[in-house]
Amino acid sequence: MGYVAVKGGTAAIEASIKRLKYERLKGEEIIEVNTILSTMRTMVDQVMSESSLYSPFLAALAIKQAEGSMEEAVFLMRAHRSTLPRLYYSQTVESESMLVERRISASFKDIPGGQLLGATYDYTHRLLDFHLTEENAEKNEQWLQDYKNELRTIETPDDVQYFPKVVDYLREEGLFETYEPDNTLPKDITKESIQFPASRSERLQVLTRGQTGAVTSLGYASLRGYGQVHPTVGEVRVGALPIYVEHPNELETDEEDQFYIGDVKATEVESFVPVSVKNDKNEEELEFEIGYGICYGQNETKAIAMSILDQCLEHPESDFPTHDEEFVLLHIDSVESTGFISHLKLPHYVTFQSKLDSIRQVKKGVQKNEN
Repeated sequence: MGYVAVKGGTAAIEASIKRLKYERLKGEEIIEVNTILSTMRTMVDQVMSESSLYSPFLAALAIKQAEGSMEEAVFLMRAHRSTLPRLYYSQTVESESMLVERRISASFKDIPGGQLLGATYDYTHRLLDFHLTEENAEKNEQWLQDYKNELRTIETPDDVQYFPKVVDYLREEGLFETYEPDNTLPKDITKESIQFPASRSERLQVLTRGQTGAVTSLGYASLRGYGQVHPTVGEVRVGALPIYVEHPNELETDEEDQFYIGDVKATEVESFVPVSVKNDKNEEELEFEIGYGICYGQNETKAIAMSILDQCLEHPESDFPTHDEEFVLLHIDSVESTGFISHLKLPHYVTFQSKLDSIRQVKKGVQKNEN
C-alpha cells in the first residue's frame, strides 16, 4: 500500500489542485483584487495583523487566492513574508503622532480633544440590508459626490491636529505612575524562538500576531471569571502612524534628518485595570495599571482583548489559564494552531497500524484465556 501511494501520489495531488481551481472558477465570476481592497477592509486588516505584514494589496491577493479562508490567507502572507529581505529598522513609533480618524473613551464622557466616533459598526442596527442587493455603480457615485459636497461645508482646522492621550491627562493629576522610557531592544520573535518566561515585548508581538478569534475568546474568558482582569477602556484610537527611518550610512543622526517612508493604519487601546497595592503604612489601596493592545488596521475587539491578556500575563496566576503565558501564547497563533490541527489529515498509517496491532494482540490474549 505504501509503494502504491508514493507511486500515484503526484498525479493525485495535481488532480486535487485542478479540482480546487475548478471549484473557484465554476461560478464563472471573477472578483478583482481591487474589489476586495475596496469592500472587505476589515478582513484585509485582520489578515495583515495576523501575518505581521502590512500590505493591503498582498492581503487582498491572499484572500482571493484562499477563497476567503482567513487561516489560509494568513499562511500565504507569512510564507511570502519569510522571503522578503529586511533592509532596515524603522524608528520607534510614538502613537501620540497618530493622525486619528476615530478616538473614543469608555472611562470619561469629556476627554481632552473630544470624542471622535469615526467609521464603526458600533452604532448601526444589526439588520440585514437588502438594499445592498440592488447596488449599482451609478447610485454609489452619486452618493459619494453628495457626501463629498457635504464634507466641504464642514469647517476643519488648517493645521494637523494631534490628540493627547487620555492617560497623560490622568498622569498630570498624579493618578497614574510615570515610567522612565525603556530603551531595551525588543526581541524579534520571527527571528528568535520565544523562550519562557517571555519578555513583555515578546508577549505583545505574539498577541498582536494572534488569531483574532482566539485572542478575543481568551480575553472574554478572563472577563467571565477565568482570569482576574476586568478593565475599563481608557482610550481606543484608530488612525495612521507615520514611519521614519534613519539614513543607513550616517554615523550621526538627527530627528530632522530622518526619512518618512509612509504610514500604517493601526488600532491602539489602553485599558485601565484596578489593582490592590500596599502603601507605606502596609494598608491596601486601589491603583490603576494599563493593559496595552495594538494591531494593524481597524480591529478594535482584538486590540481590547489584547490589552486584557497583556495585563493578565503581567500578573501570572497559576489558578487561571488566561494568566499562564505558555498556555496563552502557544495557542493563539493562527498558523501554528491550524497547522497542527490540519496535520492530523496527513498519513499516520504506521503509528495507527502499530496501535491496531497492540489492540489485536491484547484481544487475542483475552480470547486464548477464555478458551
